[in-house]
Amino acid sequence: MKVSTTGLMLLIAGGLLQTAFAQETPKPTPSTPAQAIAKPGYKLSPDSLPQEGTPKGKLEGPFLFKSKILANTVRHYWVFVPAQYVASKPACVLVFQDGQRATNPNGVLRVQNVLENLIHKRQIPVTIGIFITPGQRGDDYPDSLGFGNPNNRSEEYDSLGDQYARFVVEEMLPEVSKSYNLTKDPEGRAIGGSSSGAIAAFTVAWERPNEFRKVISLIGSFTDIRGGHVYPDLVRKADHKPLRVFIEDGFDDNRSPNNLKRDWHLQNIAMVAALKEKGYDLNYVFGEGGHSDDHGGVILPDILRWIFRDYPK
Repeated sequence: MKVSTTGLMLLIAGGLLQTAFAQETPKPTPSTPAQAIAKPGYKLSPDSLPQEGTPKGKLEGPFLFKSKILANTVRHYWVFVPAQYVASKPACVLVFQDGQRATNPNGVLRVQNVLENLIHKRQIPVTIGIFITPGQRGDDYPDSLGFGNPNNRSEEYDSLGDQYARFVVEEMLPEVSKSYNLTKDPEGRAIGGSSSGAIAAFTVAWERPNEFRKVISLIGSFTDIRGGHVYPDLVRKADHKPLRVFIEDGFDDNRSPNNLKRDWHLQNIAMVAALKEKGYDLNYVFGEGGHSDDHGGVILPDILRWIFRDYPK
């Protein structure tokens, strides 16, 4: 299985996502895990684009939702239903944060396209996508926000604890389950996001491993915004949890040499080291570039193949 990109070939071999280049790659620093380094200039593969002959799923929404757990907030969400979905069979679930950007048809993630193509190829199971925006405080979700960030994003996404996990598990999943048959098997549930959405996704699985066991973290904000820099220590001190985690980051991701707790890349390195030390089912790729979804968007098809590689067993 090969996915061509500009100056980059992504391969899955032996269960690990690896990279190979036509030109010499830069050397990792001593503090950087020497797993994978990617060149900039990323280009989406056909797996992220609409394909002729691929059965078209439905992206429904945006729907308005007012949370009781995240009080005094309102948000949008979308549901992607693949053409292969049959109501009599529980579908796997992928929850993605910052749903307005994750589903942007002109963006770099285009998660609904990736699901559509990989399900058609039978490279991942039939999966319903749930794409949720952060909350906007008040009673209205302004049309003017577009692809921007609602004003409760950091409080919801960057905060540790179980409040956001409760919102996803106790409110959003039941809401979507009113219309669709979602699996209750945590091995069939994945959750992902980018930046603060990535640490939010990890927090949901960390707090509720019996609900979600697959995590996708792109340029994750495991930094001291609202205390997220403590996660590497928490991982080391806590009992092992049955999670599968993919981490992507860039070498130039919000560097902060004068405040290492606010250095995005060093904190992602620390997360990788802690998860490896505790024996988690882990894969990771570090690319060149800053705090951008470009690299994560390019490799998202391979990430989903890896995340769901043995489901169902």
